[in-house]
Amino acid sequence: MNFTIQNVLIAAVDDYATVDVQVVDGAIAAIAPSLEVVGTPINGKNKLLLPGFFNAHTHSSEMWQRGVIPPLPLELWLAHLYDFAPLDIEKVYLSALGTAVETLLSGGTSVVDHLVLIPGQELETIATAVRAYKEVGIRAFVSPLIQDESLTAGIPSGESEQNHEPYFRPTQATLELMEEAVRQFHRPDEGISILVAPTGIQLCSDALFEGCIELSNQYNLCRHSHLLETKAQEKLAQEKYGCTAVEHLKRIGYLSDRTSLAHCVHLSDTDITILAETKSTVVHNPLSNLRLGSGIAPILKYRQAGVNVTFGCDGASSNDSQDLLEAIKIGSLLHNVTDLDYQQWITCRQAVEMASLGGAKGLNMADKLGSLTVGKEADLVLYDLTKLSLLPRTDPIGLLVLGRPTNVVESVWVNGKQIVADGKVTTIDVDELQQQLFNHSQWDTNRKSQSVREIETHYRAVMGLS
Repeated sequence: MNFTIQNVLIAAVDDYATVDVQVVDGAIAAIAPSLEVVGTPINGKNKLLLPGFFNAHTHSSEMWQRGVIPPLPLELWLAHLYDFAPLDIEKVYLSALGTAVETLLSGGTSVVDHLVLIPGQELETIATAVRAYKEVGIRAFVSPLIQDESLTAGIPSGESEQNHEPYFRPTQATLELMEEAVRQFHRPDEGISILVAPTGIQLCSDALFEGCIELSNQYNLCRHSHLLETKAQEKLAQEKYGCTAVEHLKRIGYLSDRTSLAHCVHLSDTDITILAETKSTVVHNPLSNLRLGSGIAPILKYRQAGVNVTFGCDGASSNDSQDLLEAIKIGSLLHNVTDLDYQQWITCRQAVEMASLGGAKGLNMADKLGSLTVGKEADLVLYDLTKLSLLPRTDPIGLLVLGRPTNVVESVWVNGKQIVADGKVTTIDVDELQQQLFNHSQWDTNRKSQSVREIETHYRAVMGLS
């Protein structure tokens, strides 16, 4: 579909400009005042046009447990999560739809889904998420979450001798599964990309990381992983490697300009230098880091060192939302308390660039996405500046980032195809989705996790909480 957005506000260098934006064959063809109308005219008056944001790290299936997991640190929270994980393909489908819709209606046009796989139905899980994302029309970077060590291996052993159950699937079988997923589903030109995504150093062997590097090189895939989300993982890295996790990942070759790393809360200055040198991307997940007590990632240090940073919501039971604008707001303001030098604080325009171009860089897409640039693919979001939460009229981007915008996304296009119009997703029936999410769940306030009981004593001892 070709169209021309007329008289729309866009960000200029230090101000705003009112322009027309032509989109032809899915790409931005021209940006200038008073252009000839190509295709369908769209009224942009009193609206702000921005490139689509990236929800650069989430786990869609966690939606089924949002609001119910008690206050726990990551290692115990995970035990609770897995005790009640929905091993159900229909739920995988519905939660991927929900994740896509919430991302779109908060300004995101791309989602990186670190997808939890159902044992024995791994390829079906991936196929189901892919189907959901294609139906909605969001751009999806499906990152099957893989590991080859059991959950207890993610907790430092301390002074004690720990024996862990072997993981149910051998490393080589996992790598073969990933290669088959790439063959079946990796279709970047159709808006679906597969990433190699070992969960992190805490539950993955070097053999798994190295196998993922080979797949990444062979098929030109991006790489994704959790990194040093908690103090426990920092301790574990020293136990496993005798050096920091970042030093180890550099040594084995996992870090690159195609590698995005979620969290990065507990890194040394040397680690930060390594991330800058390897051109790796940090995905800042401020809300889950607060929810799980993981800490505040040193984002201002990353930015000063030249590390690319973008934002993620993280999974909907460690956040417990997929509101990207909320993550961008908290992720910008949080650092005003970590550094007294206000000249280093993140401005609203910098936050918008981190959420758009920063996300594109982390996925090796900066030449195609992330800015309003002629020739780039038209992943665009139109915000209605007449909505109550964006009034009175001051600085549109300031209102969007610092305010509490509600129902302000008017239209969304992905690759030039409109998938949100008049504030509503047009590709699927969202009322039906809501009904299905309601029907497949029940009020549930009193879950008790057996796994948490089994490992809590050791966790408290090794973390000095006894």
